[in-house]
Amino acid sequence: MLQRQAGAGSVSENDRIQRTLPGRPLKYYDVILGLFVAILLISNVASTKILKLGAFTFDGGTLLFPLSYVLCNILTEVYGFRKARKVIWTGFFSAALMAVTLMVVGALQPADEWEHQEAYETILGLTPRIVLASLTAYFVGEFVNSFTLAKLKIFTGGRFLWTRTIGSTIIGQGLDTAIFISIAFAGVFPLSLLVSVFLSNYIFKIVFEIAATPVIYRVVGFLKRSEKVDVYDIDTDFNPFKLRES
Repeated sequence: MLQRQAGAGSVSENDRIQRTLPGRPLKYYDVILGLFVAILLISNVASTKILKLGAFTFDGGTLLFPLSYVLCNILTEVYGFRKARKVIWTGFFSAALMAVTLMVVGALQPADEWEHQEAYETILGLTPRIVLASLTAYFVGEFVNSFTLAKLKIFTGGRFLWTRTIGSTIIGQGLDTAIFISIAFAGVFPLSLLVSVFLSNYIFKIVFEIAATPVIYRVVGFLKRSEKVDVYDIDTDFNPFKLRES
């Protein structure tokens, strides 16, 4: 992994580079990690309601979930794939813990005076199939998104940020949406409905990323200046299962 000073034009042998992130603490990395996990968990709960906005039909979590891709893009762009990998795994284990907790609580005998078991199961009751679909889609989509952005950053020499944020989202969100719908609903709903739900979700997520591009530019610029870091994953091991950063 190579790192250059923020503000340079493209990667070259004459660039001033370092092999690691700075030894001093990163001021904003933990904040972004916390926001990422919060968005992921809130989106999973909000997904229990199906919304219809104009011609689009999608679950409530879709309103917030695209922000996780925005944050993952920012993390990879500024801090590199290895730091983003840690955040993705943190989100994965947090989502798994939440799903297991909700399922266990739902299965336990309610108190005699508590009359909302049916409501709990309707809103928060999760089937193993939905949990598997959600975790698999998240794992594949987020890692492919981060990998694609990291490679595009090297290919473009750090220029044209919008091409890699939007391009990586197109690929990552496409896989995420397709995997989730296929595992969760294949054989349950007709193919025409699955295609309609996929297109509604996918288009909304891509439009969201495009609309967020000006904000991404500002946040990325602020972080690179404040943290004095701009990581290029030139010699990074992209194995998603390598949890140790060094």
